[in-house]
Amino acid sequence: MMKHTLMVLGTTLALALPGAAQDAVAPTTVDLPEVCKPMMHHDMGAMKMDMTGMDQAHQDLATGMDVTNAQMMQGMMAEDIDVAFVCAMIPHHQAAINMAKAELEHGDSDWARQMAQKVIDAQQKEIEDMLNWLSEAK
Repeated sequence: MMKHTLMVLGTTLALALPGAAQDAVAPTTVDLPEVCKPMMHHDMGAMKMDMTGMDQAHQDLATGMDVTNAQMMQGMMAEDIDVAFVCAMIPHHQAAINMAKAELEHGDSDWARQMAQKVIDAQQKEIEDMLNWLSEAK
């Protein structure tokens, strides 16, 4: 059983996915700045996707998005709307990176694999830009 980690309100949780193969792509989260971590009043557990019956490729794709949902919700609760937008976009971009990594691991299409690499390159740069903006906006 493969374990994935999820950062929720500053706490790392290990998620064990039944039937996940050992070669699964391990999705990641972004360590959000404190300004992106207001107190939450949202049931994060309600956001988990049912992966019953999915093959490993589809589990990796779905998990790549699933692990960042809580961070997106958390980030958009920041009081300042500009900060909320940026804080929510950071994990949104990380989800795109996670999904692109699943494509690189499991995909067959050269075009889709090239697109996945472009997504990774662009989103990593944009995450860096957003984190820099947040550090200057404080």
